[in-house]
Amino acid sequence: MTVHVVGNACIDTTFRLPRFALAGETLNASSHFKGLGGKGANQAVAAARTGAVVALWTAIGRDGDGRRISDMLAGEIAALRATEFNLPSDCSTIAVDAAGENFVLSGVACAEAFDPIRQTALATEVRPFDVVVLQGNLSSDATNACLTLARAAGAKTIFNASPLAVGAVVELACVDVVIVNEGEALSISGMQTAQEAATILLERGARSAVITLGARGCLFLPHAQSESIVMAAPAVKVVDSSGAGDVLCGVFAGYVSMGLSPLAALAMAVQAAALAVTRQGTMASCPSAADLASILKTTGLEEI
Repeated sequence: MTVHVVGNACIDTTFRLPRFALAGETLNASSHFKGLGGKGANQAVAAARTGAVVALWTAIGRDGDGRRISDMLAGEIAALRATEFNLPSDCSTIAVDAAGENFVLSGVACAEAFDPIRQTALATEVRPFDVVVLQGNLSSDATNACLTLARAAGAKTIFNASPLAVGAVVELACVDVVIVNEGEALSISGMQTAQEAATILLERGARSAVITLGARGCLFLPHAQSESIVMAAPAVKVVDSSGAGDVLCGVFAGYVSMGLSPLAALAMAVQAAALAVTRQGTMASCPSAADLASILKTTGLEEI
């Protein structure tokens, strides 16, 4: 089985700050660095490090950053399917404060122009029992078309509902697992608690829901008739929380594709995300294949 990740890839510039700047204020960063990022690329690499076979379907510019993105991904995933545009490659600026909290500003011209169904061979490569993963960076039309295609092909679908543009509408009826952080879940659902939000997401068509709770772990609602499961995260010292959600989503998808139960895959994903927040960077914080193998062995999660 193949994990098909359909999403963006970009160059991240991360600034570490003592605190976030006020409006109109200039702050000098204690450090800054560039690296590979983008929710699609992050999740594809995290999935690949589980040992899964991964294809990344993405869009880049015909520029130096596009070449750097391709070069950095070449050794990480089995298949890079990059559509090129005469546009600047996507980029993000990430600010991280002393507590490890972050905010992200992104330029997504390539992601917005990307139509995977029309511009790639995705429709001919998705097979029954593959896993198809999408995020909120593409247009609603493109996202819905890919989810519909995947469901028709008999693939499992995972939708990480982040970021979602104002007014974006995604057809959750084609989603097997929707993954969203707590703040976004409450905003999307209009509810006051993660439990209520998960219930609403299933009422809107998703077969199951994962709501990430930061340092508290995550809430998993396997199906509409089940009780929710709260999975605690290990206590760690947070250095940088950026990219942790992508690690969770990618690791979950990778292990699901290799036959772990959703519960076991999610347990691994929570452990991996907890490790990621102890490191700097987005993709740079992603646990290695050796890290994941060690977690799998020491926790016995393969037996779940």
